[in-house]
Amino acid sequence: MRAGGRSQCGGAALARLPAPGARQFRPLRANLGTWACCRILRSFAVKPNVVSADVLFEEFRGLLKWEWVAGLGASERRFDEVAVRSARSGADLVGYLNYIHPYRVQILGEREIAYLSNASSDDCKRRIARIVTLEPPVLVLADGQTAPDALVSMCERAQIPMFSTHESSAFVIDVLRAYLSKHFADRTTMHGVFMDILGLGVLITGESGLGKSELGLELISRGNGLVADDAVDFYRINQNTIEGKCPELLQNLLEVRGIGLLDIRAIFGETAVRRKMRLKLIVHLVRKETLERDYERLPYEPLTQDVLGVPVLKVVIQVVAGRNIAVLVEAAVRNTILQLRGIDTYQEFVDRHRRAMERDTGG
Repeated sequence: MRAGGRSQCGGAALARLPAPGARQFRPLRANLGTWACCRILRSFAVKPNVVSADVLFEEFRGLLKWEWVAGLGASERRFDEVAVRSARSGADLVGYLNYIHPYRVQILGEREIAYLSNASSDDCKRRIARIVTLEPPVLVLADGQTAPDALVSMCERAQIPMFSTHESSAFVIDVLRAYLSKHFADRTTMHGVFMDILGLGVLITGESGLGKSELGLELISRGNGLVADDAVDFYRINQNTIEGKCPELLQNLLEVRGIGLLDIRAIFGETAVRRKMRLKLIVHLVRKETLERDYERLPYEPLTQDVLGVPVLKVVIQVVAGRNIAVLVEAAVRNTILQLRGIDTYQEFVDRHRRAMERDTGG
């Protein structure tokens, strides 16, 4: 499937859905509500998880100032799907020329070009020919190097795109690794309100009808920032870090029952929204009966929830009339910040209690 295309199922479903500007769309919006319509349209806006040579070239044309010197007819060449799935991260998909690492972007710096050029004619041809067996999606000439004629001819015959830049090979590798790590990261979409609260990325989840969006609105009025409401896209950008951001369709929007959609950026200003945050805490809102049935009042170990294989700290807050939930959430965030700094209030209480018991026993 071409990058940017739709799956067969998604395309058929989208074909049956009237255009947003058509009259037939209005009854659907009236029946489902504005936010439900956003969810439906968003399901067709998910970008495919692929990178082709022309996409990679255009992404960094300005930063790396590179030129396309060979393989112009292979603009749709892309990363091998098996290699992408088996890679521990996108960083495994780019590196210096190495014959034991196929299917990755091969970077040719000063030493690599010297290796391909400074030998007998037969050895140089053999070394260049072996590059074809690696099936790289792209070759990149760095350090301002000039490609040997045999290398250019090989790229044209095998239809392997080759870019050339004057930037250092180390800089090119750093840039491409960062980009590919994010692009090919494990990802998921979760329901809730994702916010920047006191500098910490916090996802507010909970049972339906408990007022998550209203809570988000109150937290925003207290100086905190909104990342996403209702649907949040999360990416595991490295082994221990989850990054969340808002789907493009829902950016800056918050839905409050009875009011409708609010443009938080327009109402509260630029400082009230965030483009992305790293997930550090999940605040789960529950009713009284759920808390008493499923959770301990004072859990001995901190609660965590698995998100894309990474354990994330979690607190559970009971929602009842008269409680100031916004204050409780900020208190939970402050306590989490202490925990991340190695200060465990509960454990300190347990130690204090044990010392008191030892004194009483000794007396």
